[in-house]
Amino acid sequence: MAIYKWIRKYVSMMKTYCDQQVPRVSGIWHSDEMTLNIKDLDNHENLRWAWNVIDNESRLWLAGQITEKREIADARKVLAQTSTLSKTRPMAIVTDGLRACQDAIPKEFYTLKGPRTQHVRIPNIRDRSNNNMVERLHGMIRQRNKVMRGLDDEETAQTMMDGLRLYYNFIRPHTAFNGKTPAQKANIESDEAKWMSLIKKASQHQRFETSS
Repeated sequence: MAIYKWIRKYVSMMKTYCDQQVPRVSGIWHSDEMTLNIKDLDNHENLRWAWNVIDNESRLWLAGQITEKREIADARKVLAQTSTLSKTRPMAIVTDGLRACQDAIPKEFYTLKGPRTQHVRIPNIRDRSNNNMVERLHGMIRQRNKVMRGLDDEETAQTMMDGLRLYYNFIRPHTAFNGKTPAQKANIESDEAKWMSLIKKASQHQRFETSS
């Protein structure tokens, strides 16, 4: 429990710092959802949905959100989070054939001026254009979740997702970028950010915000 409290504390601190950095992203996002089993008070497993959005060019994992359902409001929640963090509106979003996304995208990015966000639907993996980029991300999440003892509640699941997003974006070198991280590719991290370095930066940022 002590270790979990440390993880929760520092993941929250690093997430606050990293989410205020404005990335340089492309106009194409990939979005998909996956299932997670979360235990209730009676130790029964309940199905939850983990929504994720990744940038096409930098491979930056832009947002990850746990929801109870897979409806239009849930799809809009992660899209709104992504738009807020990236400070931009995408030209196109690639998803599977989920109807909730088909309705959520025009609702979330509706505009009377300029081009509208296009929804590119990929019904199945055999299509020449597919959503493998975010599917590989989901494979990494499943691999991490498999060796854990379990997710006791949605807060624990969201902490795991936030920590993994920090690791994926700022710590883990991407093979497509010759050892650079997605954060470096998105021009929001210039040095080699290991965990300790990231914690120090987040701590300094927190002290500055508190004193100002």
